[in-house]
Amino acid sequence: MKAFSFLLVVILAIASPAAAENSGRRDLIVRVIQQQLDAFGRDDGEAAFSHASPDIQTRFGTAAHFMEAVASDYAPLLRPRSVTFLDLFDVKETGGIVQRVLVTGPKGAQVMALYTMMQLESGAWRISGCLLVTAPGNPA
Repeated sequence: MKAFSFLLVVILAIASPAAAENSGRRDLIVRVIQQQLDAFGRDDGEAAFSHASPDIQTRFGTAAHFMEAVASDYAPLLRPRSVTFLDLFDVKETGGIVQRVLVTGPKGAQVMALYTMMQLESGAWRISGCLLVTAPGNPA
């Protein structure tokens, strides 16, 4: 968890919140993440998988494999008690975008989900990765 906390500090240190807020893209990105979280809550693997980037889809191959990985490594996202969308950052060095989301899991523990996003040629946004770190004030 210490390495993840360090990564969070690095990401936030090289990110620019102001640039990412323009053009309404934050609303579009939040909608994609929320739709995936809603799909997790309905056990709709196909819908959840559809919000993943082509690279993620290639890596997992099927919605079933994707859902197995989510259940194993991202359990707080399956049926969270609450979700709070925080800031959206442009990561200048990589050209990527990170949406911070505070998630309270089903047992009350909080994690910070760092969603990396990519925009397809069509203009649609997809989730290209997610890193969970212990939320500030929570024990590891």
